[in-house]
Amino acid sequence: MRRGRPGALPRGTAERTLTSVGTGEDAGRPDERCAERGGTAPYPAGGERREASRLWHITLSVSGAESPLQEVRRALEQLAHDHPFLLTSRYANDHAEIRYWEEARDLHDAAAVALRLWGEHRATAKLPPWEIVGLEVIDRETYHQRIAEGYGPPPASPVGVHPF
Repeated sequence: MRRGRPGALPRGTAERTLTSVGTGEDAGRPDERCAERGGTAPYPAGGERREASRLWHITLSVSGAESPLQEVRRALEQLAHDHPFLLTSRYANDHAEIRYWEEARDLHDAAAVALRLWGEHRATAKLPPWEIVGLEVIDRETYHQRIAEGYGPPPASPVGVHPF
């Protein structure tokens, strides 16, 4: 199952469709598992080429006017429920950081989906009216390399919603 984003496409992306977390019938195809890191994999029907998905580690930082800590925590817990791929959220009364894995074709798609996360869930999760002030998108290999070398973000544990 692919979760596409509804609505008009952003300018300059006429042939691209944003997707998130592909699973189901095409997730385990050998042509995708054997795809080169560059991102394209052969698709068996008619010799067409197909973009293979990759995992991206997302860190989204938001900030704004102070809100009661209990409301921020409740909103982030609801966001984690609505978007089950969230690993961890840290929060204070005027800012928060959300970390999770996103599956996307390339960095542009992963960043676009991440930048829409806060706004798309603002009403349903009753998130504070904060703005996005930071975004880091790194591929899985880079994330693990940083961890192995002892720098970069520590592994997302404990999983869940926690104060700073």
